[in-house]
Amino acid sequence: MKILMIGGTGLLGSEAAAELIKRGHTVRTIALPPLPAGAVLPPEMEVEFGNYMELSDEQIRQHFEGCEGFVFAAGVDERVEGPAPVYDLFKKYNITALERLLRIAKECGVKHTVVCGSYFAYFAKTRPEQELTKWHPYIRSRIDQEKMAMSYADDSFNVAVLELPYIFGTQPGRKPVWLFLVEMIRGMKSMTMFPKGGTTMVTVKQVGQSVAGALERTEGGKCWPIGYYNMTWKEFLAIVHKHMGVPGRKILTIPKWMYAMGSKGLMKKQKEEGVEGGLHMVKFADLQCSNQFIDKKEGCEPLGVQPDDIDAAIGDSIKLCLDILDGKTEAIGMKGE
Repeated sequence: MKILMIGGTGLLGSEAAAELIKRGHTVRTIALPPLPAGAVLPPEMEVEFGNYMELSDEQIRQHFEGCEGFVFAAGVDERVEGPAPVYDLFKKYNITALERLLRIAKECGVKHTVVCGSYFAYFAKTRPEQELTKWHPYIRSRIDQEKMAMSYADDSFNVAVLELPYIFGTQPGRKPVWLFLVEMIRGMKSMTMFPKGGTTMVTVKQVGQSVAGALERTEGGKCWPIGYYNMTWKEFLAIVHKHMGVPGRKILTIPKWMYAMGSKGLMKKQKEEGVEGGLHMVKFADLQCSNQFIDKKEGCEPLGVQPDDIDAAIGDSIKLCLDILDGKTEAIGMKGE
């Protein structure tokens, strides 16, 4: 299968491209520069640097020429802040831009599409009592993204949305998502204070397998909940501490009200700076302090995702964070900041 990917030079896109090529597919990508120093891309992937949002419909059609598959591994995530209402920013990059690509892909005869989404959408659907789409602009945008994507699915156009959780693994030269966590732990003198709850997670290699599996196996429209390893925050932090060189460091589980109180300060700072976050951090305590678990039978196993070394993947992420904080290596942000 010939595949066009948006975002093929990023952490997820490059791993997905490598997996697809290994399976015999061909991949071309449009991706934002710069390519971080040290990043390794599949040599077989055809790369064009540029902003797809600045291309005309006709130029996009030329990229889709001869393609049967399309992978969207771009967009913005919940870490992005912007002027209120920040939902408009998420809509621009995660919904409106994608809808144009899906429309053109379908017109060009593409048969199989995969969108990299968020597991927050899964919890919005399975936990209606938390009203996640009401309080969190980012989560509302992911639900709206799914609805829009599913509206294009039919017997001749298969659409899969991967509801991706926290991901571990690294791409040389790019800042891991977990930089904030390592900084926070270093800033706590004698122990790590964290709320109760936990999360599901996958390695970046497993993301590549889920993208390839969804492209090859999805029929019609399907949102796939992705999660392989379920850990409480306490279990996860023990692994983080080990790779930070402080094994056995004490972990104090704080109550939800204390987490929410700390979040008030963050939201006050955002208001003073004139920005809004994708998550209402006080209300987010309901989700953060719960077990955000997904059974691998729901998505990973049907898509052929294989076991991987999650401990080593967490270690790779933490070690790169330490090197960046200690000035041993330089890295750009996930969006090429």
